[in-house]
Amino acid sequence: MNEEKTNLETGLTTAEVEQKIAAGEVNKAVDDQFKTNKQIIRENVFTYFNLIFLVLSILLVVVGAYKDLTFLPVIILNTVIGIVQEIRAKKILSKLNVMNATDIGALRNGKEEQVPIEKLVKGDIVLLKTGDQIPADGQVIKGNIRVNESLLTGESDEITKEVSDELMSGSFVVSGNAYMQLEKVGKESYISKLTIKAKAMGNSEQSEMVRSINKLIKWVGIIIIPLGIALFSMSFFVNKMSLYRSIVSMEAAIIGMIPEGLYLLTTIALALSAVRLARKQVMLHDMKSVETLARVNVLCVDKTGTITEPKMSVEKAVPSKNYQGDLDKVIGDLDKVIGDFAQNMPADNATMKAVHSFFTQNTGQKASSILPFTSVNKYSGVVFNDHTLLIGAPEMVLRDQFDEYQAEFEKYAKTGYRVLIVADYPGVLTEDDSKLTKPVEVYGYILLTNPIRKEAKATFEYFAKQGVAIKVISGDNPVTVSRVAQQAGIQNSDAYIDASEIPENGYEEAVQKYSVFGRVKPEQKRKFVKALQKQGNTVAMTGDGVNDILAMKKADCSIAMASGNSAAVQASQVVLLDSNFARMPMVVNEGRRVVNNIQRSASLFLVKNIFSFLMAIFSLVMVINYPLQPSQITLISAFTIGLPSFLLALESNHNRIRGQFIPNILSRAIPGGLTDMLAVSILVVAGGYIALDHNDVGTTATLLLVAVGMMVLYHISAPLNRFRLLVMLGSFLGLILAIIFLHDLFSLKMISDKAIFILVVLFCAATTIFRWLSRILDGIREVLVIFDQKGKNMIFGEFKEAYRRG
Repeated sequence: MNEEKTNLETGLTTAEVEQKIAAGEVNKAVDDQFKTNKQIIRENVFTYFNLIFLVLSILLVVVGAYKDLTFLPVIILNTVIGIVQEIRAKKILSKLNVMNATDIGALRNGKEEQVPIEKLVKGDIVLLKTGDQIPADGQVIKGNIRVNESLLTGESDEITKEVSDELMSGSFVVSGNAYMQLEKVGKESYISKLTIKAKAMGNSEQSEMVRSINKLIKWVGIIIIPLGIALFSMSFFVNKMSLYRSIVSMEAAIIGMIPEGLYLLTTIALALSAVRLARKQVMLHDMKSVETLARVNVLCVDKTGTITEPKMSVEKAVPSKNYQGDLDKVIGDLDKVIGDFAQNMPADNATMKAVHSFFTQNTGQKASSILPFTSVNKYSGVVFNDHTLLIGAPEMVLRDQFDEYQAEFEKYAKTGYRVLIVADYPGVLTEDDSKLTKPVEVYGYILLTNPIRKEAKATFEYFAKQGVAIKVISGDNPVTVSRVAQQAGIQNSDAYIDASEIPENGYEEAVQKYSVFGRVKPEQKRKFVKALQKQGNTVAMTGDGVNDILAMKKADCSIAMASGNSAAVQASQVVLLDSNFARMPMVVNEGRRVVNNIQRSASLFLVKNIFSFLMAIFSLVMVINYPLQPSQITLISAFTIGLPSFLLALESNHNRIRGQFIPNILSRAIPGGLTDMLAVSILVVAGGYIALDHNDVGTTATLLLVAVGMMVLYHISAPLNRFRLLVMLGSFLGLILAIIFLHDLFSLKMISDKAIFILVVLFCAATTIFRWLSRILDGIREVLVIFDQKGKNMIFGEFKEAYRRG
């Protein structure tokens, strides 16, 4: 219990709340995803590669090679852009988070008011109702509820909590209402301690793309220092070059190996993507979901709130043929029977709200107790004297009597209605003893409808065209769900099954065979997701209720409707703020645009890195000086990599993501990097035989790399459209102007006739080599894509066909 007692009638006063805030006893989350501006500046300025660039700059200043500092403005600009864009994105997203903060009812100053969860304080008394996530640790002080602690314990059992029982933050209310007093808030709460532990375990939540780029940068960081020392030592001590020449050639190799703009491009692209989505009413809880959504090939959806409108309405009540009342009054009698049920049962879910609004007539009969609805029982009850009036799913209420009544109500389910049975049970049911053991007397059926969302058909048509399979996973009758799915235009929606019929080891077979699953329990939704993932699928799960949370946490990407309960919203990675599922194609397209463009830009960056690494190794093996200077590397980087990369990243590109990130970018970069290295190596060796001077070799190598760079840019941009053609022309024009007007800055000299002849010959040879290597690597990439999809089941004929197609 709290040491300081809170008045249970009035709750905390304003003065007490301010006192708690001053003492730091506020329910502020420990996993705030936003960094401070100082952190952003520090993380962008004090990087490993910026330190390397600083050391390189100092060395160039020491030897007086000032014009080779041309890389420095690019590095400074990269850093400034990174800081500005990250701060800008943070401001927009933090505003959005404040606008969409989850509120909860708290008792303050004698009345209930809605308070954002992060502004609750220790000692607050809060009202919990169905669907609420418990905001902090505390105990029940009034009422009783059933809670699910699966997010904390992994167990999906529903536990009854009564007065004095402990409640843990992170669990959520399945049914009932209660008041709780908060005892441990903020970093002291159980969920916060779990979060801190998870953070200590490392960031395994990064996307494959970001993880791959980080790994690439890490290995480059490890390689460049020993390689730089080796190149300098060879030049200065073995080849007896001057300190100036040794430092300049070593630095050119190292600068060429550093992918200075790649990480910046990735982080900016992801941040801007999150901002673009935010402006279109889509909020991301983490950045990895942008890429994951781009790779999704199976989307699991619930019927209610996704295919249909979240609201529900009663069409009518239909009496059973076996109903024993006066047949002339049967409709009126049945309406009043249901009205008695409604007036005694709180409207704490969509179904009961619909029942309340339709069945307004009643006899005024008062219940002695009620049995709240749970996702396990799938029925609720009102106890009158010695019997319980039940409303719920027909198969759960009827049990052994199901076959007797099936023909009577299934005709309604087949026309798209959701059918609830109204029946009388001869006994008193309680929350602790809610099992049905005796036959029931069936009074009739309530027919409910969810109107199909008007944009649903177009949305599902989009996914069908994109090769994304839809699996409808619902707690409703499979016949009803199938009919609704067919009306919404979902492919293969006539293939349905009752989930209760699936054996424990039959989930993988079921997800291959069927597209619609009815009567699904919460723990089964998770099993469906696991089965789909086992078959190599990238799975997204949409949901808006507490019964979706287990599956949402397991899925590769989880999408919640903001109109759903707060627990589902908090558990998801993507929140549709206007609860409009028609936003999904736009979200998927945004993910594809970002990933496709980053893959293309990363390939351009890696061409230079692969060339510089291979050329450095060649120089060490042949004991020759690295042929280029830092300023020449800067020219090549600026117009064949940097400028086109950032411009191409702006383009719309909604092609489906295929294959893994590293094989995709390497297969496009290796032909260019290898062609560059072979051409320049031949130039250096030939230059030695025909006595080309150092300036001739450097300038000819630069022009050769520029020509191959434009060839790589064309290959990566193909097929050309107007925008890509303009990017290529702009880059080429920039190169020509830089060579004409800034040749001294980039250490370019007029070359001899011999050098021009070698340049032309090597360019022609490079064109053939590049085309040949590209064909081979494109084939290998397609083989890896198909292997990624099929794994060990791939046969030799498929390898051959994939290579030929690539």
